[in-house]
Amino acid sequence: MIFLAFSPAAEAETRLLGLGDSLMAGYGLPPGDGFPDQLQEALQAAGIDATVTNAGVSGDTSAGGRARLEWALASDPHAVIVELGANDGLRGLEPAETKRNLDAILTTLGEKDIPVLLAGMLAPPNLGQEYGAEFEAVYRDLAEKHGVLFYPFFLDGVVGDPALNQQDGIHPTKEGVAIIVERILPKVRELIAKSG
Repeated sequence: MIFLAFSPAAEAETRLLGLGDSLMAGYGLPPGDGFPDQLQEALQAAGIDATVTNAGVSGDTSAGGRARLEWALASDPHAVIVELGANDGLRGLEPAETKRNLDAILTTLGEKDIPVLLAGMLAPPNLGQEYGAEFEAVYRDLAEKHGVLFYPFFLDGVVGDPALNQQDGIHPTKEGVAIIVERILPKVRELIAKSG
């Protein structure tokens, strides 16, 4: 009798990378409660063999994400979720700068044939309507330009709800993260399908 040395189940595992800021890193949450961990659990509960690597750095801007992209790709992911820009908006950085950085990230991933899910972000309302519209357009324009999957607002269903956010009113609680995962999951499943 001959036993083959490889396991089909192991070969089928999809490696996802979450490149982001504190929203990806799980700021203020105990280990296991952040977005990558909850997303991995949700995928596995749906019968999808996937691991999600947390490449989130609290306080990171789009420039920071761009600078450490090659390092983050050392995990050799099959697909990447890009969640960056919240700190750009909080600091009132020029949307054109955010766009240049995200464009460079998406270009690099495209050159490596790595499928991407781009998670959009909205600017704080106190920066005005004009800034907000320009900032929001960055994500939509880049998703169209690069032909990547697009989830318009990472904090959809959570932002502004005190019950779903930590005391700072910015970072989601465990329950808030669960809602983010639930809402973004269909797009993540599309991403995994593209990575095959």
